[in-house]
Parts: sequence; C-alpha cells; structure tokens
Amino acid sequence: MDQTVHKVVIIGSGPAGQTAAIYAGRALLQPVLFEGGFLTSGDLMTSGGQLMITSEVENFPGFPQGVTGPELVERCREQAKRFGTDHREDVIDEVDFSGFPLRLKTGSGEWIAAATVIIATGANAKWLGIESEQRYMNRGVSACATCDGAFYKDVHVVVVGGGDSAMEEATFLTRYASEVTIVHRRDSFRASKIMADRVMKHPKIKVQWNVGVEEIVGDGKKVTAVRLKSTTDGAISEMPCGAVFMAIGHQPNTQIFGGQLELRPDGYIKLDGFTQTSAPGVFAAGDVADSRYRQAISAAGMGCMAAIDAEKLVEAYEAAGKLGAHG
Repeated sequence: MDQTVHKVVIIGSGPAGQTAAIYAGRALLQPVLFEGGFLTSGDLMTSGGQLMITSEVENFPGFPQGVTGPELVERCREQAKRFGTDHREDVIDEVDFSGFPLRLKTGSGEWIAAATVIIATGANAKWLGIESEQRYMNRGVSACATCDGAFYKDVHVVVVGGGDSAMEEATFLTRYASEVTIVHRRDSFRASKIMADRVMKHPKIKVQWNVGVEEIVGDGKKVTAVRLKSTTDGAISEMPCGAVFMAIGHQPNTQIFGGQLELRPDGYIKLDGFTQTSAPGVFAAGDVADSRYRQAISAAGMGCMAAIDAEKLVEAYEAAGKLGAHG
C-alpha cells in the first residue's frame, strides 16, 4: 500500500467531481480524482457521468450558444488540471471508511489512503433496455425533461412511467410540447394523489393505460413513433410522436458504500444537510446524494461545497498534527 495520505481523493468525474477538483486544487490540496467512478458487478461507471450522453446543454451558465455534454466535461477537466488535479483513469471498487486514514482500493488492486474523500459518482437513469432506445439516444430519447424539453417545442411527446417523476416530467413538458401522452403498464399511477390529479386535469396531457413500450420507431435520424404492447391482451399499436422521455427512476451509484455510509431508503447517500456523510471525512456531491434537482449546475454547486468542507477539515487535521508535511 502507498503510504502517502492524500489530502483529498475525489471519486467521479462529472460536474460535481470536476468542480470539487477545481476548488480543492486552488486550495493547494493536490486532489487525486478517479475518473471512472467504480466497478459494480463488472460494469464500469461512465467517465464524465450523464453529461457524456447529453448531446446539447443549453442551461449551463456561461455558454449562451449552448455546449455539448462531452465538451463541457472536457473543459471542466482541463480547468481542474490547471490547478494541479491528478486525474487517474482508474476506478474505485472497494472502500474502508472505518477510521483514519480513509482507505480506497483501485480497480488495479492498489490500496490508497486519504484524509478526506469526496464522492461524486452520480446516478444513472433507468432505461427499458431495448435496442432502439440506445439507437435514438439524444435523437428523441431522453431521461431529463428539464435538460431536453425545449428541443421539442410544438411536438407530441411521450412520457414512460407512472410515479411522481413521470408526473413531474409530463407537467414540465407541457410548456413546450403540443401534446404529452403518458404511457403506463398498469391501470393506475403509483404517483401521489395530488400529482396524479394535476396530470389528469391538464388539457395537454393524455394517458395510455396498460401498455408498455415494445419499440421506439424512427427514420434513422430521429424518433417518429413508439410501438406499444397491451399488458392485458398483447395487442400491438403504434403512436406517432417526436420524442420519448423515460421517467422510470434513477439508480444512484452507491453500491460499494453499503455498510460504510448511511444511505437513504431510496439508495442515495444521506447527508447532514450540507455535504457531510455519516463517515467522518467523507463528503458527497451531485446526483449520488441529490434525487431532486439532478442538474449539471446543481451538481457543480455541491462539488464546490464539498471541496470547501473538505478543505476546512484538512486544515483542522493539519493544525492537530494529524497530517504530516507530505500528507
């Protein structure tokens, strides 16, 4: 094991992780950032997070003409590098937060030590898992109405789901779409009554009950329809539309932190109201702890907060002689 105790280790390379790195780097904390997140059941979390599958970002301040998700990630990365961040193309697949120093195992099998850790591993949207869904990703298929709704002005759009998230997405999309159709596999919503009632009363929203999405249909460039299958009699139908928004939930990337950190019932990391987790010296930022906003700008803001919180703790450790001159 490397005996160096790094002042700050950041797990995750989306807007939360890169912003944390920028602030930690400017504070001369020499942050180490693991770009790949971590391994879970052999699957590698996408470096750069959800922005890497976002074709156009129009609501991030400072880009009046918009910017692609991958370009925004790369710009943040270059800025973090400018302030001395050590970016490592590796993953973290095991942690031990039981004492000081905090210990993390890389995908290559090396254990490293840290005074503080910032978790920015994000959350992944849940998808149907059909091939056409991936084929039309960012060409009419999305999991974020706030991010992409404005691209479908005066277009008929479909929302898949029946929980509160689907109600929120459908209601938001009425600002732009000519019509919104919610498709749901059951004959009633799982959403709270107040949200379901709001949707049912909205003049722009219709509901197709007892159907699932069999296939997303397109012309090779964009979505043109959805093929639906009845969950009651198996009948197939096709509904013309210009976009399909998946609203069947998100899965926070917290699998390796079970038993190490307190998690909320929905799997997100529980915070103290700011960025401190249940383990001393471990902070969290972005979608891994935020199930409400899930925006690049809010993730970046939390990354800033986490870095400042980590900096204050490192200062306290140094004042107490807990970190050596080369820590």
